[in-house]
Amino acid sequence: MTTALNVIAALLTIAFGMFGFLAPNFTLGALDLTTTDSNMGLSEMRASVGGLFVVTGIAVLWLNNPMAYAMLGVVYAGAALGRFVSVALDNPPLVKAATFGGIELVLALWLILANINRAT
Repeated sequence: MTTALNVIAALLTIAFGMFGFLAPNFTLGALDLTTTDSNMGLSEMRASVGGLFVVTGIAVLWLNNPMAYAMLGVVYAGAALGRFVSVALDNPPLVKAATFGGIELVLALWLILANINRAT
């Protein structure tokens, strides 16, 4: 069961990243962001919200090691931490921020707790 849930988490990571990578305008809208006079926002979506997550998910599947899955959890923990700090300091739309942060937190907890003691 652990292996299946790990693979699902990695595949979700790739799927989330594909939105930013292939559909940056959709992702901007989902995150309540807009581009400015520059298209640099689209570049940032494809890079940090897209490619970073796609390649990380693929690498975790390729490595297929408990420590790799645990490190993916650390990535999600960092995202959740940033999201919850933002809730405290930036006043984003609470439901949306809490939903995204909750997903990130659940993935972080699962990936870290299920894999850290299995690492060789």
